[in-house]
Amino acid sequence: MTERFQQLLSWLNTCKFLENTDFTQPEPASNDASFRRYYRISVTPISGQSFTVIIMDAPPEHEDCEPFVRIAVQLSQMGLTVPDVLEKDLRQGFLLLRDLGNDTYLSQLTEQSAEALYRDALQALVTLQVKGKVDAKTLPEYSVDLLNTEMNLFTDWLLAEHLDIRLSTSEQQHWFQLQKRLSDSARNQPQAYVHRDYHSRNLMVVSEGNPGILDFQDAVKGPLTYDAISMLRDCYITWPKEQVVEWQREYFLLLAKANMVSKQDWSGFVKAMDLMGVQRHLKASGIFARLYHRDGKAGYLNDIPTTLNYVFEVGQRYPETQSLVRLLESKVLPAMERGA
Repeated sequence: MTERFQQLLSWLNTCKFLENTDFTQPEPASNDASFRRYYRISVTPISGQSFTVIIMDAPPEHEDCEPFVRIAVQLSQMGLTVPDVLEKDLRQGFLLLRDLGNDTYLSQLTEQSAEALYRDALQALVTLQVKGKVDAKTLPEYSVDLLNTEMNLFTDWLLAEHLDIRLSTSEQQHWFQLQKRLSDSARNQPQAYVHRDYHSRNLMVVSEGNPGILDFQDAVKGPLTYDAISMLRDCYITWPKEQVVEWQREYFLLLAKANMVSKQDWSGFVKAMDLMGVQRHLKASGIFARLYHRDGKAGYLNDIPTTLNYVFEVGQRYPETQSLVRLLESKVLPAMERGA
């Protein structure tokens, strides 16, 4: 038993929510790409039926629980389904949360279920963006520096660290130009409440108020299309292009009905969404490489090919991304194939 786990057990014994109950030893509940760990316990009151709750263990030297607690309140007040915070200890980095179950979108998505599940998720996203207009002002800005820092994960971790690829002077110039074009596109979109990790591993299938929404602590005020492209071009599950376009159009019409976009701007909306996806997937591919080399989490390497395929496919559509397509064709994809 580690010192941290013993600290967690001691904290549980002080939680008022657990007074006059019996509860089981914490068991791992899920994996996470951060330093956070999640446990589940079964709680049996003196009178009443047993139920389960989730413990978030967020070591304070690496994670700050305060944004999670604050944003959970905001999302709940918007009518969205999130894990209620039952107990908190920000100093030690422990939260006791309502359990939304085990049914992630990723585990439940099929050709038969996808239409209804994505309709729920798109509606919830529009609710977040419409009702979150005021709360978005309280969030950090998705600044140019942050956008560029995220894209640099691609060159620093996937190219340099994982594939041993060094950019030439010319390639570096093209890379800087690409970063500016992508960050300009992101910043020129309407700015909204951005969850920042809205995808199939962070959406839960729940019986009421579907979907349950997790992992929202890094929310920012940023590009309108960011969360939708995270979900529709998910790094963990792929759908036919025609289906993705249908969902894109459905999302666009929901936004237009809410006066978030103009019905006449479909083509501009699609391009902005595509370029946003390139930025996100550059970031994601770098994070997956970093998780392996820095944190010893090898499973995420399997998600890099899907992520790069998105970048390659979309990049061919626009003049702004042709230099990136050439880089992928000449160096990155061949190096990935050799590595595989």
